[in-house]
Amino acid sequence: MEDQQYLLKELTAIQKWEKEQRGLWFWEKLGRLPFKLLDRWTPAFMQKKIGQLLDEMGHYIQSGGKFLSNISSVKKIYQKHSIQTLEEVQKLPIEEMKIAVGKITQNRKKWATLQGASTGVGGIFTLSIDIPVLLSMQLKILQDIAICYGFNPNDKKERIFIIKCLQFVSADIVGKEAILKQLAEFEENNEHVQREVISEMQGWKEVVFAYRDTFGWKKLFQMVPVFGIIFGAFSNRSSIEAIAEAGDMLYRKRRIKEKFNTWNNS
Repeated sequence: MEDQQYLLKELTAIQKWEKEQRGLWFWEKLGRLPFKLLDRWTPAFMQKKIGQLLDEMGHYIQSGGKFLSNISSVKKIYQKHSIQTLEEVQKLPIEEMKIAVGKITQNRKKWATLQGASTGVGGIFTLSIDIPVLLSMQLKILQDIAICYGFNPNDKKERIFIIKCLQFVSADIVGKEAILKQLAEFEENNEHVQREVISEMQGWKEVVFAYRDTFGWKKLFQMVPVFGIIFGAFSNRSSIEAIAEAGDMLYRKRRIKEKFNTWNNS
C-alpha cells in the first residue's frame, strides 16, 4: 500500500519536471529563430496539411471521432490484476500506473520509429500519409495514458485536457507557463476555467503556431528520400517520447491529487 509520504515524493518529482519545462526559454527561443525567418517559405501543401490537422483536432474535442481509445483496453493493460473498470484502476498504487504507462510508451515508440522510417523512404510523396498518422498516434497514446491513470478519455473534459497536453509539448516558455496554470485550475473541476479553455481554443491560434514551428518544419526534412528514413524515424520517436512524458507527468499529478483529496475527505 502506498502512503502519503510516497505520494508527496512523486508530486515533488512532477513539480521539479514542471520547473525544468519552464527553464527552456533561451534554447526554445534560439531554436525558433530560423523557423520565424523561413516562415514565408513554408510550402502551400504543408500549410494545407497542418490546417487539416487543426480541423481534426477541433472535431476530436467535440466528438472524439475516429481517435477514441476503447475503454475496454483497461482489461488488457492491467491483465495481471484482473481489472475490469476505470473505478478499479483508480484504486491501484501510483507505481503500478507508472509501470503500465512505461510499457505502453515503449511499444508506441517502436511503432512510431518504424512508421517514421517507412514514410521517410518516399520523401514528399509519403509525407502526406505520415502527418495524420503521427497525430493519431499522439492522441492515442495520451488517451491510453489517461486510461492507465483511471480517467475516461471519452469524456469531453478529458479530450480538452489531452489537447492541452499536445499544446504543452509544442509551446514555448510563455505558452508552457500559461498551460500549466490552466491545467492547475482545470484539476480543481472549475467549470468556469473549463469554459474559458474551450472558448480560447475556438481560434486555434496557439496550436497553429506550435504545429507550424515544431511539427511542420520537422516534417519538411523528411521530404528528402533516404535521408528522410533516418530523420523520420528519429523525429517520430522523439515526438511520441515527448508526448508520453508530458501525458504521464500531468495525468499522474491529477491522480495523486485526487488520492490526497480522497484521504482528506475520508
